[in-house]
Amino acid sequence: MFMNLGGGEMVTSDIKPTHPHGITELCAEGRHLYASALRSGRITRAEVEPAPCLMDFALLHPDPDDAAWLRPVPPSAALAKHLNPIEREIQERRRHSVRLAESFVPFMDISAQDAPTTHAITVLEGFNRINAALDLATAECLTEVLTVQPGGGRSEDRLNEALERGLSVVDRGVSIRTLYQHTVRHSPGTLAYAEQIANKNVEIRTLEELIERLIIFDRTVAFIPATDDRQNALELRHPGLVEYLVKVFEQLWARAAPLREEIKYDSVPRGLSGVQRSIAQLLVEGHVDDSIARRLGMNVRTCRAHVAKLAAALGSTSRAQLGYLIARSGILDQDS
Repeated sequence: MFMNLGGGEMVTSDIKPTHPHGITELCAEGRHLYASALRSGRITRAEVEPAPCLMDFALLHPDPDDAAWLRPVPPSAALAKHLNPIEREIQERRRHSVRLAESFVPFMDISAQDAPTTHAITVLEGFNRINAALDLATAECLTEVLTVQPGGGRSEDRLNEALERGLSVVDRGVSIRTLYQHTVRHSPGTLAYAEQIANKNVEIRTLEELIERLIIFDRTVAFIPATDDRQNALELRHPGLVEYLVKVFEQLWARAAPLREEIKYDSVPRGLSGVQRSIAQLLVEGHVDDSIARRLGMNVRTCRAHVAKLAAALGSTSRAQLGYLIARSGILDQDS
């Protein structure tokens, strides 16, 4: 702890307090002995040995007439002694806050005259701040929500959160258009969510590949991830940026298939599925399993199972040979 040597110099002491509390949480023994000393006017040193905090906090002082005894410091004097430095610190902080505010006054005037009323790009750090911004945008939304949700099926918690947020706008007559990837067609949770939110103002379509997550409210504010782990996001309010993202969404929407309609794939040789043809295309382009799975919204295990079926259908015995056989097979020569 610190000890004041009287001249204002502060030095560290090797003496450590033997009690685990501060003066605002006196131990039961300390409270009892201090009250006893106040009532009787003094107390023996032996009696206060179980509560060394009384001496450490200067609630007792030696009896000038008898070294074996200690006298209590009046509570008003003890309180004043401990309050004075706190009050001095508070006063100093108040003076500092006034000086700080005064130093920013000229800049406040400039900001009020010249700065835009909203930030074009705001960085949102952490899920709590992201969700708070989404909740505010949802509450302020008046006409339309556009969302792109890449990946496969969602967890129950995320679907419940999406349902609550979605219903809150649908009930106000706001329209919602959502893009998922084809893989959600095999997700019972996502299909159940679609049934619960079904409304004339709600449309859901799917596409094989999507861009990263995107949410646009009233074509005035958009949210996109800022990092791969999605723990940071960008809130965009620049009209040009938002309009560009709306056009991207509309292009994806035009190519997508309604969730409740069957997907029509072009026929593929050797009995391969449309998904396997897409995987073949990505393999030839040099993508690894993790990248392919992420782009097609499936887990890596499912992706590897499709790669294995491709290899079996084409008679491949190695990854390098598979790419060569895909290129020779002609399965990528058809228009999608």
